[in-house]
Amino acid sequence: MTPTVREITVRLGDPCSEEARRLLGQSHALLASLYPPEHNHYLSVDELAQPHIDFWIAEADVQPLGCVALARLDGYGEVKSMFVDPAARGRGVGAALMAALEQRAHATGLPLLRLETGDDLHAAHRLYHRHGFSDCGPFGDYEEGPHSVFMEKRL
Repeated sequence: MTPTVREITVRLGDPCSEEARRLLGQSHALLASLYPPEHNHYLSVDELAQPHIDFWIAEADVQPLGCVALARLDGYGEVKSMFVDPAARGRGVGAALMAALEQRAHATGLPLLRLETGDDLHAAHRLYHRHGFSDCGPFGDYEEGPHSVFMEKRL
């Protein structure tokens, strides 16, 4: 018998919560296994808890499956900390998280979304392209680097 895929819900979350720390810990461990420290640009839990950052958790049956953050910056929003538990990939979790993030970006009047992601994170590249992002150059404090891919989307 095939297990039923439960409905995915996305809610605002606290990056300091146990469930968020577990997801972020998995994300940070993955990035640390792929890239040297100077090429990892993830935010710490404390940085994610700042007032200009919104943080969401996707879940099904009260089981946390993924997270994403929106940093509201001067003139654009930056997608941060997008992560889906490997066991939940392919179920629409990333798409649900992106929908919540984009809804908030529209509601706050942001004209543009930007992101930096790793060059080896091909599934993430596909997700962002499906959601209308296109490649661009470095922005903000980022510099061109051997492992960074930069993307943006006009809203």
